[in-house]
Amino acid sequence: MSMRTLPLLFINLGGEMLYILDQRLRAQNIPADKAKKVMNDIISTMFNKKFMEELFKPQELYSKKALRTVFDRLAHASIMRLNQASMDKLYDLMTMAFKYQVLLCPRPKDVLLVTFNHMDAIKDFVRDSPSILNQVDETFRQLIDLYSCLPAGEFQLIRQTLLIFFQDVHIRVSIFLKDKVQNSNGRFVLPICGPVPWGTEVPGLIRIFNLSGEEVKRVEFLNGGNYISPLREGSYDLYGERILKLGTNMYSISRPVETHMSGTSKSSASHTKENAVPNPLAKEELNLLARLMGGLEMKKACGGEGGFRLNFFTSDEEEEQAGQTRPEELSYKVISIQATKDQHENEELARIMGEFKFEDEPRQSTNKGDELLAMMDGL
Repeated sequence: MSMRTLPLLFINLGGEMLYILDQRLRAQNIPADKAKKVMNDIISTMFNKKFMEELFKPQELYSKKALRTVFDRLAHASIMRLNQASMDKLYDLMTMAFKYQVLLCPRPKDVLLVTFNHMDAIKDFVRDSPSILNQVDETFRQLIDLYSCLPAGEFQLIRQTLLIFFQDVHIRVSIFLKDKVQNSNGRFVLPICGPVPWGTEVPGLIRIFNLSGEEVKRVEFLNGGNYISPLREGSYDLYGERILKLGTNMYSISRPVETHMSGTSKSSASHTKENAVPNPLAKEELNLLARLMGGLEMKKACGGEGGFRLNFFTSDEEEEQAGQTRPEELSYKVISIQATKDQHENEELARIMGEFKFEDEPRQSTNKGDELLAMMDGL
């Protein structure tokens, strides 16, 4: 697994979250000033300097549950509130959209172009807020500095790490089903048309060489698709044309964004069973997660701030029913972590950490819980 995958996963999922929230805020006719505040608050929190410093440190990916906890916290970083069912639906849309983009990347390195497409769109959301735009630009420069010089092999490892993370997620999304890029079982359809990866040729020709390296024969064959050569490579600079359209806002035109829960498959059932087994790195993950989330500020909605609830369903009844009928294998059971001086939350976190047993744990790790609580108290 690549230790450089987490920033790309977080930023791309965050970009998809912003696309969806922007669409839902407009669809529910939320006043422009409130909608703008929500987007600005979330983006400002997402690109908080301290948060980004923790995110860009070389580290393994968090589990799905831990990452969901981060996005649950991020989605509530403003006056907007989401019920559990709506948050589930939001996260499902985010994960399936980015999984589709990773699958269809012509080259592993094009994952970076997908990320840049998200970053370009995020910059457009905050174009009227110079201070937040500076935060986004700073992260953009970090991405360029860190990833633009990586070899092709490292990008292949990053792509494999992302695909492993998404491999058991097969949630049907109406947009993909209507566009016929997703089958009824939740699996994506790979196209057999369009431009081939930059630096490669359209398939259909076999060249045969002799021992001296001279071409002696050519054999043509039908490739079974409608491929074309790429016009040029997408730009990896701060400003430029990305060429690749993956990662752009697919909700920019008005259409529904329902999700349909696919039935339990053997893979998802086994994945659920796997998640039920205590992770030997769970304690360390909780420590890292709490430190990462230390930069995320939760803002409490109140009448004075004009807080409101956003619904991802057509009615409250449908939202409530969705929460009750959600399959167990799709439940992330979000870990509740508050990086504040809250005695009740500290006790709850200590209880969660106490559930993990370690027979061969080194002596110096026995006080991890105390260290975590002390660190959280100091925030």
